[in-house]
Amino acid sequence: GDYCEKSFIRVTWPTYPLEHIVERISQRLDNVKRICISMITHKRATKDTKDICTLFRSSFDVPVSLLISPTILSHDDLVDFKTAGADKIGVAIDLATPELFDKYRGSGVGGPHRWETYWDCLTDSLRLFGEGNAGPHFMVGMGETEKEMCDAMQRARDMGGPTHLFSFFPEASATLANHPQPAMDQYRRIQLARYLIDSQISHSDRFTYSEIGRIIDFGLPLRELDDVIDSGEPFRTSGCEGYDGQVACNRPFANSRPGPDMRNYPFLPNEADISRVRKQLGMSSASAFHKLDTQQPLAYTAAV
Repeated sequence: GDYCEKSFIRVTWPTYPLEHIVERISQRLDNVKRICISMITHKRATKDTKDICTLFRSSFDVPVSLLISPTILSHDDLVDFKTAGADKIGVAIDLATPELFDKYRGSGVGGPHRWETYWDCLTDSLRLFGEGNAGPHFMVGMGETEKEMCDAMQRARDMGGPTHLFSFFPEASATLANHPQPAMDQYRRIQLARYLIDSQISHSDRFTYSEIGRIIDFGLPLRELDDVIDSGEPFRTSGCEGYDGQVACNRPFANSRPGPDMRNYPFLPNEADISRVRKQLGMSSASAFHKLDTQQPLAYTAAV
């Protein structure tokens, strides 16, 4: 269909004149904590991104993130993005291994994207924008093991980049419409691992994995693990922050339908939410985590 009729991350994106968008944002600045400009892989996208970022930053004092397309960018483009006023960069690596990246983003689908190009762009972005101001997007449930995802997140953290985590969610009429969503317990473990890695509470090398690459120990005392789970923080949307230091990007529904079983909480989970998360993890407490059948094959459930 027409471009304005298409959806992206389960949201429709109607087109409006740029001036109209600036005007409406200006009228609602109290409710806007951050703006994200997402590039597509198109020859016009680089200049358009620079121009839009410059316009936004000259119109109001709201921080701007860019979700960039490394395949069509040079080092000078990244410099221009910073000059235009962007302060954070996202790189949608998405897949945890080079083989999966090539299968879903590269030659496997006739795509132009290359694993090394994306990681090199992340490295360059971190050098330009600083530690913590550029990071990868990773998507759980594309055939990787939990160990492979943890190793990818740790690689990014060792470079200085925080991970923005998603759960694969099939969308009708898309190429992967019939690809299953990862099991909830798998996603919760990876959320917990991401938080421990990014917060430098633990390290993927300290994790213990089963023979099938499933996490069976997070490398810290059980009481500490309980405290981390009870905080609810690992299960919130892992997005860019606003000026106040709080997560400003709270998009939950790229991962799941609205309801109590949302995968990324756009708010701090309450006591009932934490109880639900523990059930999804299969644990009433951290000590119960170690009583799970660690040789059980990873289960996948279709989206409801």
